Amino acid sequence: MTTWQGWHRFATTTPPAPPQPDAPPRSLEERLAYHSAFVTIRTPALSQLATQVRTLMILGRHQQATARPSLIVTGPAAAGKTTALLNVGRTCHLAHTRKNPAPPGSAHPTAPVAYVLVPPGATAKTLVTEFARYLGIPVAARMTQTQITDAVCHTYTAAGVQLVLIDEIHRLNPRTTTGAQTADLLKDLSERLPATFVYAGINVTDTPLFTGVRGAQLAGRATLITCGPLPARHGTREPFRDVITDIENALDLHQHKPGTLPRHAPYLHQRTAGRIGSLTRLIRQAAITAICDGTERITKTALDAVTLDHLAETHHRPRTR
Repeated sequence: MTTWQGWHRFATTTPPAPPQPDAPPRSLEERLAYHSAFVTIRTPALSQLATQVRTLMILGRHQQATARPSLIVTGPAAAGKTTALLNVGRTCHLAHTRKNPAPPGSAHPTAPVAYVLVPPGATAKTLVTEFARYLGIPVAARMTQTQITDAVCHTYTAAGVQLVLIDEIHRLNPRTTTGAQTADLLKDLSERLPATFVYAGINVTDTPLFTGVRGAQLAGRATLITCGPLPARHGTREPFRDVITDIENALDLHQHKPGTLPRHAPYLHQRTAGRIGSLTRLIRQAAITAICDGTERITKTALDAVTLDHLAETHHRPRTR
């Protein structure tokens, strides 16, 4: 998805849909593929991000003198940051193309959304080259960073990019010379491009990104959205149990009894530490196993048998004296 062609294919491909009561049963292979891809579960953080992106895009639409306000999505690993980022990007892409369909036979369709990964050990030149690669902008070895940046700003503006999604932002360290130059590049791009920037990274507030003069500039322009672990309780609500119910309702199993998984909410919260990524992986793996072994249902015994990601397993493992 770090090229326009890949992003366009992702954004325009119909996402997986839960089984419908009046639809014919899906085949075994179709159900395995469905649980592998699965639906996007709408968490409170995802809803908040969607609202904030929409608002800030309107707020910055006619702002020209300074950089537009931006967003930073932060949180621990497996908390659903990238999923939220991609979902909001797809929504923006589809909304724009519905309102502004490309003319028949157009060779240059608009590109409302750009998705860029910060490469490991990023320098300003390697990062701006990633921006160029997304839209297929030719970059010659002899080109300077300034020349590449100018080409990116010109092409992105001409292509109508309105939303720039930058993932793995925690890889930047403004305390180093290369990291500081890369942070300055992002500041430059956010001021020159008529787009809203949304950054995502692991525990961004614990990194050097928010320290020093550059960190103060970023913090002063960015709204922080935390994709943290879901709490078991929040006042009178039980957000984690609600998410489990949504996941269960989306399963395509022939013998699964509704209400089984929400009853195991305390166990699932302890097992996954409330991380949405770990939770969906656990249930999807159990569903695939249930289809393969013919049981067609998920029980606590089946959940116990699933080995989760190392982060979740390390958290769940009982401490030894």
